[in-house]
Amino acid sequence: MESTVRRRVLSAAVALAVCAAFPFASSPAFAQAGGKPKVALVMKSLANEFFLTMETGAKDYQQKNSSKFDLITNGIKDETDTAAQIRIVEQMIVSKVDALVIAPADSKALVPVIKKAADAGIIVVNIDNRLDQDVLKSKDLNVPFVGPDNRKGARLVGDYLAKRLKKGDEVGIIEGVSTTTNAQQRTAGFKDAMDAAGMKVVALQSGDWEIDKGNAVASQILNANPNVKALLCGNDNMAIGAVSAVRAAGKAGKVQVVGYDNINAIKPMLKDGRVLATADQYAAKQAVFGIDVALKAIAGHQKQSQLSTVVETPVDLVTK
Repeated sequence: MESTVRRRVLSAAVALAVCAAFPFASSPAFAQAGGKPKVALVMKSLANEFFLTMETGAKDYQQKNSSKFDLITNGIKDETDTAAQIRIVEQMIVSKVDALVIAPADSKALVPVIKKAADAGIIVVNIDNRLDQDVLKSKDLNVPFVGPDNRKGARLVGDYLAKRLKKGDEVGIIEGVSTTTNAQQRTAGFKDAMDAAGMKVVALQSGDWEIDKGNAVASQILNANPNVKALLCGNDNMAIGAVSAVRAAGKAGKVQVVGYDNINAIKPMLKDGRVLATADQYAAKQAVFGIDVALKAIAGHQKQSQLSTVVETPVDLVTK
């Protein structure tokens, strides 16, 4: 049933992406400008398979629509290196790109440079990790968010896990970078599910989205809380680290692990039960949707303030 739903969502996503592309070929804005719009996709760490998938999806889409827009892709080495991502955005401003589609490393710290980009006439679209709404308001800045409801996605994963636990069981949560909205929302979704099922969250620590940090944090949680029955991880990288920690602690099969992202590396672990569940938020399609929002804005001569606030993209539960 779940695989059928995922196929339908992907089919719809492909149809939307294709349909969205057609207006750009005959856009008078492009003809008058005498060239194609230049879109910059700025991501977090390309060491994370999720963002490599996002980059590949964007590049594939551009190749199929090469007459309609040019694409520049960039990513930082470390997902916590906010300064490096700010420098990339500044470079894109100097390069005079027409649109910036960004998955920000920090929900607050990127706002000032994004404001600078918008003031330079660049259309800015936010994907993956939503920018802080209060900080945006303080800058009188509207930036559309194109992405999934992370809290809803995490709740799906948490609810599925809860069916395999008993009321009162202890669990730990391994969160992504704590200053990011998507990490906060996924943690909230996990807590929603655990609270509803009567579980006890005894630990909450950040694994910074990384395998090694996820492994270290999982080990700490297991050592400090010997009765923990599950580890809820904010992404699949941290879940991979948690799986190793569970094995090293001699608790394989006794402590459930769940993740989020559905990267390729997690699929063998889903198959053999080392990971119980994850969520697919369609990395490649997020980039495509974000690019389409930007291109439509350019074609329609829209100002940043005129763009829609939220374009919600799919997120689905994935199990064995």
